[in-house]
Amino acid sequence: MKIRLCAFADEASEKFSEQLEALNRHRIPFIELRGLDGKNVSELGEKEAIGYKKMLDDAGVRVWSVGSPLGKVGLREDFGKHLQLCERVFSLAGIFGTDKIRVFSFYGANPEKDENEVVEKLSAMCELAKKYNVTLYHENEKEIFGDTPERVLKILCRVGGIKSVFDPANYVQCGVDAGKALEMLGAKSDYFHIKDAIAGTGEVVPAGEGDGHLSELVGGLDRDTVFTLEPHLIVFGGYTAIDKTALKGKYTFSSGQEAFAAAVAALAVLLEKNSFREENGAWIK
Repeated sequence: MKIRLCAFADEASEKFSEQLEALNRHRIPFIELRGLDGKNVSELGEKEAIGYKKMLDDAGVRVWSVGSPLGKVGLREDFGKHLQLCERVFSLAGIFGTDKIRVFSFYGANPEKDENEVVEKLSAMCELAKKYNVTLYHENEKEIFGDTPERVLKILCRVGGIKSVFDPANYVQCGVDAGKALEMLGAKSDYFHIKDAIAGTGEVVPAGEGDGHLSELVGGLDRDTVFTLEPHLIVFGGYTAIDKTALKGKYTFSSGQEAFAAAVAALAVLLEKNSFREENGAWIK
C-alpha cells in the first residue's frame, strides 16, 4: 500500500518560490494549488499560469489538484457568472497538468430545502467539466450544503461524475463525529485532507492531537491514496478570503514555515506508528 503526500504549501509561505522550497525540503512531491504570491489560483491569467508551471517543473513538483473556491459562494448568487469562473479554473487545470478540481457545495440558509438546487448546480458544473477533461472533487466544509456525511452521501449519489475529498477537521468543527463520518465515507473518498481539530473548542492542532480520528484513518487504509496536508495551524496569507470563521489554533508558531514543519512531522509520526515507511518519495506499507 502506498500513500503519496501533497500539500497546500501556501500555508508555509505566500511566496510561491518558498512554497516549492518547503515542499522539496520536506520531500513532498505534489501540491494542491490555492494561493500563489498573494493571488488565488482562480485569479491567474494564462501567461501567469504558464510561468508558474515552469517553476513547478524546474522544482520537480507536480500539481495533484487545483484547490479552487468553486462552489464556495451563496447558492443564489449569479450562477451564470460562477460558471464562467468554472471555465477559467478548468482551463487553468490543463495548463498545470492536472485533471482534479477541489470544489464545494454552496452556502445556503436551509439545507433540506436547498438539496435539489445544489444537485442541479453541481451537476451543471460536472457537465461543463467534461468538456475540459477534468473531474470535480467535493470537500466537506463548514456551513455549506455538504457539511455533514449524510449530505455528502446525497451529493455522491445524486450528482453524476463528482468525487469526494474527506476533511476530518471540518467535520469536527461542524459538531460531527469524525469517526462516524470516516465509517460512512472513508471508502467512498478519493483522497484525504490532513487536518485535525479539538471537538470541545474547535482549535486546530497537528494531525493526531485532535478528534479527527486521524490514527484510525491512517490505520484503516486498504488502498493507495494521497494525503494533502492542509494544517491551518497558523493564520496564513489569504486565509480570510477562503474561510469566514476566525482560525483558532492551540499552539503558537513563529512563522508559516515552522507551522508547516510541525504539521509534516506530526503526520510522519502517525504514518510510522501505523507501520508505514518513507521510500522514494512515498510512504509504503
